[in-house]
Amino acid sequence: MNTYSPALRRILCIGGGPAGLYFGLLMKRRYPALQVTVVERNRPFDTFGWGVVFSDQTLLNLQRADPESAQLMADAFNHWDDIEVFYKGGRVRSTGHGFIGIGRKRLLNILQERCIALGVDLVFETDVTDDQALAAQYNADLVIASDGLNSRIRTRYQSTYQPDIDTRQCRFVWLGTNKTFDAFTFAFEQTEHGWFQAHAYKYDADTSTFIVETPEAVWKAHGIEDMSQEDGIAFCEKLFAKYLDGNTLMSNAKHLRGSANWIRFPRVICNTWVHWQDVSGKQTPIVLMGDAAHTAHFSIGSGTKLALEDAIDLADEFTRHSQDGSGLDMVAVLRGYEARRSVEVLKIQNAARNSTEWFENVERYTGMDIEQFSYSLLTRSQRISHESLRLRDARWLEGYERWLEARASHAPSLRGSLRTEGVDTAWGGPAPHRPSKHPSPPMLLPLKVRSTELKNRIVVSPMAQYKATDGVVGDWHLMHLGARAVGGAALVMVEMTSPTPEGRITPGCPGLWNNAQASAFARIVDFTHNNSSAKIGIQLGHSGPKGSTQFGWEATDEPLASGNWPLLSASAVPYGEQNQVPRAMTRADMDAMTSAFVASTQRAAAAGFDWLELHAAHGYLLSAFICPLTNRRTDDYGGSLAHRCRYPLEVFAAMRAVWPSDRPMSVRISAHDWAPGGNTPDDAVEIARLFKAAGCDMIDVSSGQTTRAARPVYGRMYQTPFADRVRNEAGILTMAVGAIHEADHANSIIGAGRADLCAVARPHLADPAWTLHEAAKLQARAVDWPQPYLSGRDQLYREIARQQAIHGNSVTSDPTETA
Repeated sequence: MNTYSPALRRILCIGGGPAGLYFGLLMKRRYPALQVTVVERNRPFDTFGWGVVFSDQTLLNLQRADPESAQLMADAFNHWDDIEVFYKGGRVRSTGHGFIGIGRKRLLNILQERCIALGVDLVFETDVTDDQALAAQYNADLVIASDGLNSRIRTRYQSTYQPDIDTRQCRFVWLGTNKTFDAFTFAFEQTEHGWFQAHAYKYDADTSTFIVETPEAVWKAHGIEDMSQEDGIAFCEKLFAKYLDGNTLMSNAKHLRGSANWIRFPRVICNTWVHWQDVSGKQTPIVLMGDAAHTAHFSIGSGTKLALEDAIDLADEFTRHSQDGSGLDMVAVLRGYEARRSVEVLKIQNAARNSTEWFENVERYTGMDIEQFSYSLLTRSQRISHESLRLRDARWLEGYERWLEARASHAPSLRGSLRTEGVDTAWGGPAPHRPSKHPSPPMLLPLKVRSTELKNRIVVSPMAQYKATDGVVGDWHLMHLGARAVGGAALVMVEMTSPTPEGRITPGCPGLWNNAQASAFARIVDFTHNNSSAKIGIQLGHSGPKGSTQFGWEATDEPLASGNWPLLSASAVPYGEQNQVPRAMTRADMDAMTSAFVASTQRAAAAGFDWLELHAAHGYLLSAFICPLTNRRTDDYGGSLAHRCRYPLEVFAAMRAVWPSDRPMSVRISAHDWAPGGNTPDDAVEIARLFKAAGCDMIDVSSGQTTRAARPVYGRMYQTPFADRVRNEAGILTMAVGAIHEADHANSIIGAGRADLCAVARPHLADPAWTLHEAAKLQARAVDWPQPYLSGRDQLYREIARQQAIHGNSVTSDPTETA
């Protein structure tokens, strides 16, 4: 297929929404000789929906691309900085968020007028049923498929585009009102069947968008699907009457009944955005743009932003390849466009997914007080961080930090952070508190679990070192763990340690099956206690089907070339084709293994460890029982989730019985197998509830590594949503782990109540004093440095203060992103 075009002469945009209109005008502005045609099925002034919202940053992008249309939009925009949250009779308002709103009809009219001024041909009231025939009619060299969410073109060529459409759980209705809100307003109302929320914002002098959303089960329970549109609107008016000040709610989709008027949001992702089609003997690219290519949930206000920025990026790609539209390698242009945009769109869609799930699961957070509920809402996408909130509204954030600090210090009786009975497990019990001029950032708040007091919320993850000899740890481990104990973290965890020789992952992994091993560990525990204020814990686990493998820097999870030892597992299922087939455990094997775990637990207690964790994740022995992909047993230890958890629970109970009652025990689980037929986050909540009932104090929430078929979706803090679910649904403390790289991440996680501890791995390998250094960047002085290092501390604080005075504070997230 020869797709080289000597010149781009004719562009056809099918769909006259923001993407098609804006791309048309941008290309005509840059290349006036082009013939650009936009075909739209509706009339010029028809529109659906009410207003759209952007961040201030989006307007800057528009100003760069076409100052004239950007100025017309700016003149029509309503700008506001505040977000206001109404919840359980309370109200929280913060500022500095930087939103702009405009009526959708006004936006389209501005783009239409700009197209006409530039000479773009606009064709209205033309319903395109055959894109190929239309492309042939206009002899198009390039077709833009900007025909919206229900794109016919995407459907026609779906074998190329490979769309993935996920219809979300909530029903929502897009309404308007003449009540003008002076802030982006989120209002939450509880009914006898569940929660409704409204998203409201002003977009012109006398009109606001008013979106009402609720889970489908709640929507059905109220019978809204059987109501007329008028009755459905009346229901919403009554429910949100206190916010409307006597104003009515309006719909501009008058032909729809209640069930059609309330829709479920379809999340659209396409594997590729370009299809090549032979049109009249010429290979013509048909390029998806806007909602036809991707969608982002309205709760982050990015759908129109993405459409307009699609247009900007494709126009920029043409400019990069040719100044006059001639001599173009169309393949290179479109390849560049897809590569650039797919990354940016993925970022927004990941944020939108987090935001969508937050609103789908409002019930999960309704145990929180309004202060934390609002913080959780503002940071729900994980693109808005703790420090970006400080840039927006430092006064409000400092007040929230003081609120958190007071709860951590005084540990009041349960007031809703978790729906549990007894003590407030969200904030532990009374713990040491050092008053300071400024409140402590969330990651430096203390936490008490049973009788163990942690000075802050940072944990050094258990990280395999492969430096033990016959299971005995040595000087390397003393250096590794000791350095991190004096580095500021509250809890330092020893890597997974086996109760039997055959339970090691590699020949260099530690064990705790004899007294020599226990004595070596006691040396490290004593050093930690005598030279730092950190606590030290040990993670006990058996490798199961993933044992007898090479060191991590050789080939992770790959079998030894020689010297293999026999493996045990729930079933005779190897971790991979190249791995050894384990023997399925008999009842006698299970009893013997439980006894080995108990003996190791007793040795760990005698060695003085403060914390004990049971490893039931990552495809190791106990995880192999829990995961349905590796447990094929037909006895009482296979089948249902409860049965698959039975043996791990037996082991935990036996360990808990001999572990000192005043010391905490946690369990690491894989909250998502990331593979078809595996455990899901729903299962993780149930697993956590089972361990909680058995006396577990905290769930260390990891994911994956249970099968080679796993396909995780990575990203910063990508496992934190699982910790969030477990914590706030199962009502148990959680530890978040996975791509937590900086204090801003940890502060956001703790501040939002998504987890109670943050386990940091790789950053601690690069910097043993990671916690001290991150605290220094925040100018947080309520951190204990080792006395020999005090002069270094003072110099570091002075240098950071100097750099911040020169360059200003910096944060990792874009402070102009919408929430």
